[in-house]
Amino acid sequence: MNYNNFFEIKDGWNLQIKELKEDQLVHYGSNLLCGNGYLGYRGTLEEWGKEQYQACVITDTYDMADGKWRELSNSPNALTTKVTVNGKDFGDYPKEDRITTELDFNYKYGIFKRISQSKLESDFEIVSERFASYDNLHLIANKYQINNLDKKEMKLKIGINGDIWDLNGCHLENFTGEYDSNKNIVYLKANTVESKITLVTALSFEFKKGKIKNLKVENEEKSIYLLIKAEAESEKIEMERNMIVYSSNDLNGPLKAALNDAESALKIGYDELKEKHQAVWDKKWELMDIQIKGNLLDQLAVRFNLYHNIIATPAHSERLPIGARGLSCQAYQGSAFWDQEIFNLPMFLFTETETAKNILKYRYHTLDGARQKAEDLGYAGAFYAWISGKSGKELCPSFFFKDVISGRKIRNHFNDWQIHVSPDISYAIWKYYLATEDIDFIVNYGSEILFEVARFLNSRVHYNQFKDQYEIIRLLGPDEYHENVDNNAFTNYQTQFALKKALYFYFKMENEYPEKLEEIKDKINLNESEITAWQEISEKIYLPQPDQSNLIEQFDGYFELEDTTAKVLNDRLIDKAEYWGWPNGVAVFTQVIKQADVIQLFTLHDIFSEEVLTANYDYYEPRTQHGSSLSPSQYAVVAARLGRAEEAYDYFKKSAFIDLMSTNKAVSGGTFIGGIHTAAAGGIWQLIINGFAGMKIDKAGLSFKPVLCQEWEEIQFKLNYQNKKFEIRLNQNEFQLKTAADNSEALKFSVFEKEYFLDAAAEVKIKL
Repeated sequence: MNYNNFFEIKDGWNLQIKELKEDQLVHYGSNLLCGNGYLGYRGTLEEWGKEQYQACVITDTYDMADGKWRELSNSPNALTTKVTVNGKDFGDYPKEDRITTELDFNYKYGIFKRISQSKLESDFEIVSERFASYDNLHLIANKYQINNLDKKEMKLKIGINGDIWDLNGCHLENFTGEYDSNKNIVYLKANTVESKITLVTALSFEFKKGKIKNLKVENEEKSIYLLIKAEAESEKIEMERNMIVYSSNDLNGPLKAALNDAESALKIGYDELKEKHQAVWDKKWELMDIQIKGNLLDQLAVRFNLYHNIIATPAHSERLPIGARGLSCQAYQGSAFWDQEIFNLPMFLFTETETAKNILKYRYHTLDGARQKAEDLGYAGAFYAWISGKSGKELCPSFFFKDVISGRKIRNHFNDWQIHVSPDISYAIWKYYLATEDIDFIVNYGSEILFEVARFLNSRVHYNQFKDQYEIIRLLGPDEYHENVDNNAFTNYQTQFALKKALYFYFKMENEYPEKLEEIKDKINLNESEITAWQEISEKIYLPQPDQSNLIEQFDGYFELEDTTAKVLNDRLIDKAEYWGWPNGVAVFTQVIKQADVIQLFTLHDIFSEEVLTANYDYYEPRTQHGSSLSPSQYAVVAARLGRAEEAYDYFKKSAFIDLMSTNKAVSGGTFIGGIHTAAAGGIWQLIINGFAGMKIDKAGLSFKPVLCQEWEEIQFKLNYQNKKFEIRLNQNEFQLKTAADNSEALKFSVFEKEYFLDAAAEVKIKL
């Protein structure tokens, strides 16, 4: 089966690309990414370089090389390879007509495989397979074979290439490298230009078939290569090799660690390394897989997105963010947005709860950065960065896009007016508590975040004495096209929610953990007058209410703007690359919005009637451009809640195939924004679990209102709620829930508002 000339499906885990297309190189690199939360090696061929967007992005290597953008660094490429037969370099790009390449990717284990066949002087083929290990996060293992060699001798150029692709300046300098001929290990060491992080890339290799007849070391300014004359064995050369990466942020002595791992991996061997890696993935999929019956393409798309949400997440650390493009490239600086809590986190809340905790601990460890931002802008408390790296300091530049017509920079206020990121984090902490009942996390980490966010919101709101209400002015909500607006509904509701949860845990700790509360109050100098202020603001903050038509105005004056559509605005563009938003883009003075905003409010809060949801969905849906990958999944969730399963499915397709079908452009407003859309990947989990399965959690507990699209026969998945595990099957006629045999307590839940209690190893089947 061929899909839109992009790929063929082998099964629900594997895709195949039989013909490489030059205009898809950026997307191949991202979609076929081998990753593990520590590094991401793009889906490129071994003979490709920076011209084909080859890169291996390493977490925790933030550096600024151009004076503007602080981003993650790329490692030199230790899998670089050039094969020469009869003086002809194999695989030069653009490819020869007599060379064909097929790519296979397995999303169950993140295994990239290429098969290239030559019709040059000799009909030989190259077969290469690699994976980024989840058993050793610093390792990329590779098995490289050259088959059908009718010539006994050939030349190989392998080594470590430091002349690599970077988005915003070269991040590495001071290269040194050596080759240990006794151990067949090469290394290349460099340091980042600004942050002075030492980055070491090592390569170990061994010929399993074939012999090295001659080897010469070749040093270049940024690279070290081995020029090898090799002799085939049974018309074959087979090489196992390992790429190891360490930085000085990982540990002291990264060179020693890299060399030790390189030697150890060589002794273990490719097959055993692969088995260890697959065992970790098997445990992950036991928790996280979603099975779809009835549509093989959709099954693959779901697993594609789940895979990318997993490998984008630095589950090994509590001090690193989930990048908006993961580790697929340097776009968006490898940093967290509100995407992290609202889109990436939910899957882990109900599967790998320790990973969810680490994601939230990252916000605890970056509190000082958020405090500094608030102070710099004249506020109190914690104003979390719109783009947050390791320190939590604001990385978002004031000039993100440019006017492609005039060439002038556009002043955007994402970094100082888009304040909802702070209450979004408070929201995520509350959801974590509901999902896990982990009060220890709240007491030791979450409460301080909640209090500092509430303190910031207290300093950010404005009191309108004429209306006796608190308002939030000069901001922008999730719809980023309209800046400098007042009383964005989403932001105001999130603000009240954050204040109420800060108060809830303040009083809970006052009653149950008074000593810890006093410790925090002393630490952050929190006084009783602030608590009183939080209460007053939460009671008097202006919350836009449904009007006579049940519509909630997105912000003050929104309904007075020109009522038109994204299609009309597209026809008004002078240049198709124009930025649509503030201050003078084509959408600014219209009701056309970039992405879900009021609808985003509905996906987070179940406080409005079905009539209100229906009216607002029908109103905002045709006025939404979906210019962000975050948007389709949220419309799908609301559509499903309204029983519109087919509309939800249409949005599933828009969300699930953003990367798989390469539907989004890589450059916007002159800025590279390619790579995997990790929020969309996380949104697919929400779309299915919160949308089609209709799952919600609140103070009342766990509930379901399922509805399934006609395109699927059945969905099946597992969840972990408050340390009680269960499995759900949903088809067109039945909702089935089965509890795990090792549950220690009964699971309480409701389906269509009817309550159920299931002990361990019990099940219920409900007709739909």
